[in-house]
Amino acid sequence: MLTIDDLEAGFHDGAKPPERWRLGVEHECPAVDLKGHTIPYHGPSGVGAVLGALAEGSDWKPVLEGDNTIALAGDGASITLEPGGQIEMSGRLWSSVHQARAEIDRHIDSLVAVGRKLGVRFLASGTVPKSTLEAIDWMPKRRYEIMRAIMERAGSLGHRMMKQTATVQSNFDYADEADARLKFRLCMALSPILVAMSANSPVIEGRLSGYKSYRAKVWTGTDPDRCGLLDFAFDTEGLFRAYTEYALDVPMYFLARNQALIPVWPVSFRQFLAKGHDGHQATLDDWHLHLSTIFTEVRLKTYIEVRSADSQAANLVVATPAFVKGLLYERDCLEAAWDLVGRWSMSERLEAGAEAARHGLAGRARRHRLSDFAADLLGIAREGLDRQGQLDAEGRSEAVHLDALAEDVADGRCPADRIIEGWEGPWGGQTDRLIEALDYAD
Repeated sequence: MLTIDDLEAGFHDGAKPPERWRLGVEHECPAVDLKGHTIPYHGPSGVGAVLGALAEGSDWKPVLEGDNTIALAGDGASITLEPGGQIEMSGRLWSSVHQARAEIDRHIDSLVAVGRKLGVRFLASGTVPKSTLEAIDWMPKRRYEIMRAIMERAGSLGHRMMKQTATVQSNFDYADEADARLKFRLCMALSPILVAMSANSPVIEGRLSGYKSYRAKVWTGTDPDRCGLLDFAFDTEGLFRAYTEYALDVPMYFLARNQALIPVWPVSFRQFLAKGHDGHQATLDDWHLHLSTIFTEVRLKTYIEVRSADSQAANLVVATPAFVKGLLYERDCLEAAWDLVGRWSMSERLEAGAEAARHGLAGRARRHRLSDFAADLLGIAREGLDRQGQLDAEGRSEAVHLDALAEDVADGRCPADRIIEGWEGPWGGQTDRLIEALDYAD
């Protein structure tokens, strides 16, 4: 029989010395046809064909569910499908942002090449900007079939999250529980800043949404049991036990048995651990699967996953991961960043998050613009990356990957501001013009 101590132990097992700390980047993007409509799974220009074309002549290995390719597996990396057909690349673990950027560039180049062959566009956007929710096909994955039914009851915007949003996530290591606690709470505190800097989703279903990050807005209405900020992150000493206790009370989605998923919602993992379910007893694999269905702004596994950024243009995909790396992997910088955002109350954090979603960098927290906080934090992050001493072939530190972001912050503009200006100006509210502007091929 598993105990709560057994579940907590996995977080301790994730600890690594600083010389083994790495960075991982996950990049999602909507896939649409030449007119901007999301593509189905099946068909000559469908998502299945995209995966097949990506695998052709490469080292990617197809992963099947039934007769359908639902992912590609590589050496320490994968390409997977989000519920509405968004393509996600989960990259390898790298010691530098330079390496992560090169990997992202190769991936985007591959997508563009496949898109030209199949008549598909891949968009640098945090939302699907044109297709209505009802017009977007569900991908043929049992996981999403189960989640789809639950999301109808657990929140008001869950289907929009699944089918219409895309993000950039980044993963970071920790030395021990004390280090994990400092990093986890800072990343939670940074969530409004990350939303404001990356806001890139003002258009939904062919209209301005009223939000610069509609993706962030959608997450506030997805599932309160497993999303948002965690208040205990800011005041607990024992992070691993506190997170374990939290996750134990989150309703489970499913169990995996004999290569099949069995729905169990709304049974919590605590109930499952104590009593089992339909003859099944809890295993560590069940726990790890359950942890993958928690969608808080920062997620804890054997690493720290930061989830607050909209998907971005190619030159900005690794900007927020670089920003966070600069703050987390130098202790002085981590403490300096906490001095800026650590004293906010929980209500101030929630208000700042709402401001960031609606107004981007023009939003306010504690009577200051979020761009002011972002500028100060960028200076700290740049110092951190310079100190880490990871140089590219031209002798530049990883701070070079902050340059485009720093220009936006200095101007008080997020990517959504450029979209809105185009929409209300030369594009004349024409979605086709927006699709052209967001296309990675352009």
